[in-house]
Amino acid sequence: MLIIHHLQRSQSERIIWLCEELQLPYELKLYQRSPLLSPPELQALHPSKSAPIIQDGPTTLAESGAIFEYILTKHNPSGKLTIPPSAPNYADYLYYLHFANGTFQPALLRYKIISRLDLPSENFSAQLARRSFQRALEILDDRLQKSTWLAGEEFTAADVMIVVTLTTMRLFIPFEVDGYLGILGFLGRVGEREGYRRARERGGPGLGLLLEGSGL
Repeated sequence: MLIIHHLQRSQSERIIWLCEELQLPYELKLYQRSPLLSPPELQALHPSKSAPIIQDGPTTLAESGAIFEYILTKHNPSGKLTIPPSAPNYADYLYYLHFANGTFQPALLRYKIISRLDLPSENFSAQLARRSFQRALEILDDRLQKSTWLAGEEFTAADVMIVVTLTTMRLFIPFEVDGYLGILGFLGRVGEREGYRRARERGGPGLGLLLEGSGL
């Protein structure tokens, strides 16, 4: 059985939710932060020393995107939550599947660093960081005002990938999405999914759904 090593309040909640949506059996091992990073027993599992990490027989794998690809291709014979290459929205699916880790989270982290440095508004690095983060939010919001889900009208793994950045990551890097109606509507739809609710209950007991626009 697939084993998910989950550091609470981390990106590894994506993997739990993915398996819940696929109705894929898994064993969950929970870890608490020590005090902020992964505890030694989790770090010992993989050179990355951080969650998410899965084990599947002799295979140990880290990195959210790689784990998604592994599960979706090796443990998902029906192709659920994916878009086939023959579909007209295949490129949209690929783009938003990789948008979270390729664009949104790097922009968010740069925004956090710049904010803590308290640089003057005319500083080039500060301007670039703020603009990149703002653009990432606008890309998401524009898409979600036009489409029910990121790849189109069908819920896919791309939606699973992005939500942790819009929710749990805001516990560490606060930002508001109150003015982004597309994102707020999207988060509301996510909260209606039984798979998301089950994943939150298993991976983040006591944390709630974390789908509010502000005040996380």
